[in-house]
Amino acid sequence: MYAVFKTGGKQYRVAAGDKVRVEKLPGSVGDAIAFDSVLLVGGLDGAAIKLGRPLVGGAKVEAKIVGQGLGKKLIIFKFRRRKNYRRKTGHRQPFTALEITNIVS
Repeated sequence: MYAVFKTGGKQYRVAAGDKVRVEKLPGSVGDAIAFDSVLLVGGLDGAAIKLGRPLVGGAKVEAKIVGQGLGKKLIIFKFRRRKNYRRKTGHRQPFTALEITNIVS
């Protein structure tokens, strides 16, 4: 069984046992978390698909936080030729690593 859920302005397709990185969520490693904004729940082997309008009623994706961290550093370099203008900054996006434990449909 798989599901599509929404968090942090993005949508993720997951199945039980998957590990995903999502936008930073409050909580510490080992905490359980549940997502109620499930858009689609599908079964394997041609089972029926439940499609929400916009959400599937009563569906929930349960997960466990396995890590909190920062992503790879991105370098932002602004440059204007012949104007002696250079700006260099960096950014590291915070994330939460999740392990999907159960999908309730």
